Amino acid sequence: MRRVLTALLTVVLALWVGVAAAQHTAPEGLDYDAWEQLAELSETAIDNQESSSEQFEALRSSIADFRARFSSARSVNAERIATLRAQIEALGPAPEDGSEPAELAARRAELETQLQTLQAPVQVADEAFRRADGLIREIDIIIRERQAERLLSLGPSPLNPVHWPIALREFGTILSRLGEESQSWADPENRRQLRENAPLTLLLFAVGLLLIIRGRAWAGFALSHLRRWGGPGSGVWRFLVSLFRIIIPLIGLVIFVEALRSTGLAGERTNQILDGLPIWGGVLLGFRWLAERLFARDQDDALIHLTDAKRSQARFYTLLLSVLFVMRGAAEMILQFDGAAPETRAVVAFPIVLLTGLVLATIGQLLRGLGTEAAEGEDENARGAGLVRVLRFAGIAMIFVSIAAPAMAAIGYEAAGDALLYPTLVSALLLGLVLVLQRFSADVYCLVTGQGPQGRDALIPVLMGFVLLIAASPLLALAWGARVADLTELWATFSRGFAIGETRISPGDFLTFAIIFVAGYTLTRLIQGALRSNVLPKTRIDIGGQNAIVSGVGYVGIFLAALLAITGAGINLSSLAIVAGALSVGIGFGLQNIVQNFVSGIILLIERPISEGDWIEVGGQMGYVRDISVRSTRIETFDRTDVIVPNADLVSGTVTNFTRGNKVGRLIVQIGVAYGTDTRKVDRILREIAEDQPMVLRNPAPLILFNNFGADSLEFEIRAILRDVNWIMAVKNDINHAIAERFAEEGIEVPFAQRDIWLRNPEVLHPGPSEPSPKDSEG
Repeated sequence: MRRVLTALLTVVLALWVGVAAAQHTAPEGLDYDAWEQLAELSETAIDNQESSSEQFEALRSSIADFRARFSSARSVNAERIATLRAQIEALGPAPEDGSEPAELAARRAELETQLQTLQAPVQVADEAFRRADGLIREIDIIIRERQAERLLSLGPSPLNPVHWPIALREFGTILSRLGEESQSWADPENRRQLRENAPLTLLLFAVGLLLIIRGRAWAGFALSHLRRWGGPGSGVWRFLVSLFRIIIPLIGLVIFVEALRSTGLAGERTNQILDGLPIWGGVLLGFRWLAERLFARDQDDALIHLTDAKRSQARFYTLLLSVLFVMRGAAEMILQFDGAAPETRAVVAFPIVLLTGLVLATIGQLLRGLGTEAAEGEDENARGAGLVRVLRFAGIAMIFVSIAAPAMAAIGYEAAGDALLYPTLVSALLLGLVLVLQRFSADVYCLVTGQGPQGRDALIPVLMGFVLLIAASPLLALAWGARVADLTELWATFSRGFAIGETRISPGDFLTFAIIFVAGYTLTRLIQGALRSNVLPKTRIDIGGQNAIVSGVGYVGIFLAALLAITGAGINLSSLAIVAGALSVGIGFGLQNIVQNFVSGIILLIERPISEGDWIEVGGQMGYVRDISVRSTRIETFDRTDVIVPNADLVSGTVTNFTRGNKVGRLIVQIGVAYGTDTRKVDRILREIAEDQPMVLRNPAPLILFNNFGADSLEFEIRAILRDVNWIMAVKNDINHAIAERFAEEGIEVPFAQRDIWLRNPEVLHPGPSEPSPKDSEG
C-alpha cells in the first residue's frame, strides 16, 4: 500500500509542478521552490525505483520542461556580462602590492560588484540545469534497463500443449463477451433509437459502401482523363491519382463506421473495434498502394525491376502481409479487453508471427534474386546499381529475420521476436515509401523543368532522396524501440549546440553562418559575372589580366564571405588559437607542398608571368594555358591533352612563354642545295618566297643566311619574324611547299646524303679455287 501511495503522490506532484512551471515563461519568473519539490520527488522515485515507466516518463517530461527554462536563463544578460568583463580587462590586472590608485580600485570594485550581481541568477540557473540534466539521465537509464529486461524475459512457449486448452478457453470467453454486446437489440430503447436514426444510417451506409466499392474505379477514370496531358508530368498525375485510390475508399470506410455507430447497438468493446477499423483499413490500403508503386504492373513505372511474374507475386505477398499485420493488431486489442494471460497471448500470436515470417521470407527471396535475371526491357548495366545491392541485402536480412523471430517466439521470447520481426517489416515499408516519394519528387522536377524521364537522374532528385531518408530516420528509430523522449533529448542536445572555448555554437549559429556565407558567395559570383561580361571587356586589359582580376575578386570575396559569416554567427576566432597553432604545425610538415602551390598560384595571378591563352613550354611540355587555379595550372597540348602543372613549378622553374606581351615570334627554316649551285640565285629565291608570306613582317625584313659548307650540301637558312607566332607551323609548311616548287622550276637540286664504301681487302668477297690437300695429292 505504501508503494502505491508513493507512486500516486509522485505523479500528482509531478503534474502539479509541471502546470506551475508552465505558468512561468520568462527566465526571471522561474519558480525554484516548485523545482526543488519536483527534484526531491524525482530523486526519491529514482532511489526507490517503485514507480512505473509511465510515471517516470511523466516525471521526465516535467523535468525536461524546467531544464529548457534553465537553459534559456543561462544566457540572460550575456551581452552585458561580456561588456563588464571587457571593461574589467581594460583596467588591467590589479597590482599585487596593492598600490593601485584609489580611482581605479573603486572603479574595479564597482564593475566586479555589477558583474557578480548579473552572474548570480545565471549561476543559479546553470546549477539547476545541471541537476535537471543529471536527473533526466538517471531516469533514462532506469527506463532503458526495464525495456531490456522486458525484451529478454522468457515467457510461456506457444508450442507447449499444456497452454493450448487455457488459451482456447480464455480466448473463447473474450469473444463470447464481445458477442453479448450485440444482443442489445432486445432493448426497446435501442430499437426506438435505431428507428429514429434509420434514414441517416441508411444514407451513411449507402455513401460509405459506394465510396468503398467505386472509389478506386473513379480514381482510375481520373487517371485516364489526365493521361491526355502527357508530357514530363505524367508521373505526377499517376502519383496523385494513386493517392485518391486510397483516400476515397478510406473516407468511405470512415463513413461506414459512423453509420454503424449511429445504430446505437455498439457497446464499449465494439466501439473500440470500430475505432480501429479506419486504422486497419488504412493499413490495408496503404500496403496495397505501396505494393502497386514499388512493383507496378507496367515495367517502366516499377521502382523495383523484376520480371512480370515476380512483380505479381510481390504484390500478392505484400497484400497478404498487410492482412497478417491487421490480424495481429486486432488480436492485441481483443486480448486486452479482459487482460489475457501470457499463455493465451503467446498461443494466439504465434500463428500470426509464423505466417508473417513465411511471407516476409518469400518477399526477401524475391529481393535477394534481384538482378540475377534481366527483366523485360531492363538494361543489363543496371544490375550492378547501388539500389540493387541495397535491395539484395534487404532481402537477405528479411530471410534471416523471418527465421529468427518465429524461433524466438517458439522458445518463449515473444517480446524479443516481436521486437525483431515487426520493426523489420515497418522499416521495409518506410524505405519503400522513401523510394516512392523520391520518384515523385523526381517527376515533379521533370514537370517543373520540362525534362523527360532522363531528368529523374539529375542531381536535385538525388538530393531529395537523401533528404527524405534523413527525414525518415526518426520514424525508423521509433520503429526499433526508441522512445519519443530519446528523440526529443537528442534534439535538445543538438539545439543547445557545443562549446568551443568560451563560445557556444548552436544550430541557429550554423543557420546564420550558412545564410551569410551563401549570400556573400552569391554576391561574389554576381560581381565576377558583371566584371567578366560588362566591365573588363570595355577596358584595354588583355584577356589574361581580365581573368586574373576576376579570379582575384573571387578569392577575396569568398574569404570576406567566410569572415563575415563567422563574425555574424558569433564565433570567437580567438578561441581557435590552439587549433590554429596545431594547424600551422600541420601546414609546416604535411601540407607544405599544398601551401607552396597555393602561394605560387596567388603570385601567378598578381605578377602574371603567364596568362590564360599563352603558349608556354615547361618541364618538356608545350601547349596553351587554359586555366590557372590556386593549386595548379592546366595546359592544353597540341595533342589536345590536358597537362596539370603544379603552380610551384611555374614560379620556381624555367618557363618559356612564346606569347608573353605580344604574339610576334621568329621562324627559322633550314634548306640545303647541291654543290655547284649559284648561291646568289638561291638567296634571291628564298627571299622572294619569305616575303610572299602574309604572316611575315616586312620590318624587320626576312633574313637569308648562307650558313655553312656542309658535308653533303650548301646550307642556307631563312629567318623571318611572324606577326602571330601561333601560325608558325602553317607558315613553315607553306614556305617548304614554295621552296620545293621554285627549286624544281629553277633546276636547283636538293641533295641527300651519299656515302662511298672502300674495302681494304675486297678479295675476301670473291675467294679463288681452293688448293688440294696433302691427302688428295697422295691418292
